[in-house]
Amino acid sequence: MQTVLITGAAGGIGTRLRQLLKGIYPNIRLSDVKRPADLAPDETFVQADLANMAEVEKAVAGVEGIVHLGGFSVEGAWDTILQSNIIGCYNLFEAARRHRVERVVFASSNHVIGYYPRRRRIGVDVALRPDSRYGVSKAFGEALGALYAFKHGLRVTCIRIGNFGDAPVDRRRLSIWVAPQDLAQLVRIGLDHPDVRHEIFYGVSDNVRGWWDNAAAFRLGYRPQGRSEEHSAAALAADAKLPPDPVGEWYQGGPFCSDEFSDGIERAPL
Repeated sequence: MQTVLITGAAGGIGTRLRQLLKGIYPNIRLSDVKRPADLAPDETFVQADLANMAEVEKAVAGVEGIVHLGGFSVEGAWDTILQSNIIGCYNLFEAARRHRVERVVFASSNHVIGYYPRRRRIGVDVALRPDSRYGVSKAFGEALGALYAFKHGLRVTCIRIGNFGDAPVDRRRLSIWVAPQDLAQLVRIGLDHPDVRHEIFYGVSDNVRGWWDNAAAFRLGYRPQGRSEEHSAAALAADAKLPPDPVGEWYQGGPFCSDEFSDGIERAPL
């Protein structure tokens, strides 16, 4: 893999991955709707709005692999989600097909399965239970990835990112935390591993309180280095100061589940 495009390169995850992947791939191209404030002289940037196919094609042309982080990264109004995460995601995959890109690593989210109870351990093959419009858009992206893998031969990896950061900051995130270096490792598997055709991984570190079976990632060599339990004292102390949230505390998606909640299933048994 010589030339890799990172979309959403100005965001928090994109900024860290730029640093962690630098020197591993000879040419890394960055793209976002806005120019990163810390763009270095040796970095290549192509400005692109994902909802604009012509701009997306310009960003994609000539690359072999794509790390697709771009889009709206939290819950939002439907039209915002539609333009950025659904139309934009379609444009990205279709542009990749047109320009014969070999691989796409798609940043999915834990919010595609947010309405599973915390007491249930799940793998990647369960029915999706998105907890928000944002989660629905990521479910769409996973489905689109499968379409382009099986119909058009793209090698696609979808990573259901938990919570990305230097340390977990509350009880929920002790279960879903992913250290930056571990996410970079999963991205590299998606870009490089010869056996990848279509895969779904959970983007989590070595979390003893975890809810997800990440066997697919381990099968392809994933060996997480971050251990959330090392941060448990600080995380639990911070969690004790949070306001009560009966719905969010029951479900894996946390506050995404309780936000706008009305007449739903307050405590699904399974």
